[in-house]
Amino acid sequence: MTSTFLPDKRSGPDVDLPSPAADAGRGRARRRRLHWLTAVGFQAPALVLFGVLVLLPMLFALYASFFRWGGFGMPGDYVGGDNFTRLFQDPVFLGDLWRCLVLVVLSLALQLPFALALAIALNQRVRGRAVYRMLFFAPYILSEAITGVLFGMIFAPDDGLADHVLGAIGLDGAGGQWFADPSTVMATLFLVMTWKYFGFHMMLYLAGLQSIPAELTEAALIDGAGPWQRFRHVTLPLLAPTLRISVFLSVIGSIQLFDLVWVTTAGGPDHHSETMAVTMFQYGFKRYQVGYASAISVAMFAISLVFALAYQRFVLRRDLEGATTTLRGGGS
Repeated sequence: MTSTFLPDKRSGPDVDLPSPAADAGRGRARRRRLHWLTAVGFQAPALVLFGVLVLLPMLFALYASFFRWGGFGMPGDYVGGDNFTRLFQDPVFLGDLWRCLVLVVLSLALQLPFALALAIALNQRVRGRAVYRMLFFAPYILSEAITGVLFGMIFAPDDGLADHVLGAIGLDGAGGQWFADPSTVMATLFLVMTWKYFGFHMMLYLAGLQSIPAELTEAALIDGAGPWQRFRHVTLPLLAPTLRISVFLSVIGSIQLFDLVWVTTAGGPDHHSETMAVTMFQYGFKRYQVGYASAISVAMFAISLVFALAYQRFVLRRDLEGATTTLRGGGS
């Protein structure tokens, strides 16, 4: 009797079949690559513009700062660090540093406290507070050029609105050459700066105040805390992150101040209202000393960078640590 043996399927050659885990891993890898390519595709136009309009000019300014160059053709007269040596021997630039420090101190001591006081007042239940907020914020919306022209007319000698108002209240001798007198030009310029920028800081403070839970203030009130105690022990600590950002923006803005000064005084009289940016513009576009102007721009960038890094390290450290998030899933 013969028997027929059917082939055993298990005895055939081994075939490696893809496991579900391997398929899932390859699928995750494809999705990661797709997400990465999508992110690069969306960011590429912005990165290209940033590189062309920001990084390349910065690198070229650094390169040009080592040359005596008038701005035409390519830099060819290499002078090494002479432009930077000249920079810190230039009384105009040293005066710019001093005036920048004065503006920073005045902003921190007067402009920001004024904005904070208005923000606290407008955070209360005041009739028509929305209108007041709009009116106080409106100057910030105006361009610096419009603001400069406006206050140029207001402080025009003998015929401006400021002199007419002083004359109407019996202070005829108090007016004068507001922007033309070295003894009053910086005070007048700071007044214009305060009018222009205090609304921005006021809105920052208002946003910070409205993020403070009302329950905390009510609890302090129930415990018998007065207005000053509530402000000192509740409002001020919770508003501190907003205050730190406001101070940072104010200092950086004072270092880079240009357009408002240029429109109102052009740095005069006799450099008494000049800032680093105005000096850079004067040398670069009026005197065609682009190499020296590039050295000024590098110095401005270095000052801003050092301040920003130091401020982030010693002042914003707590805020940045609180906002830090850890990316997971892509490896350690």
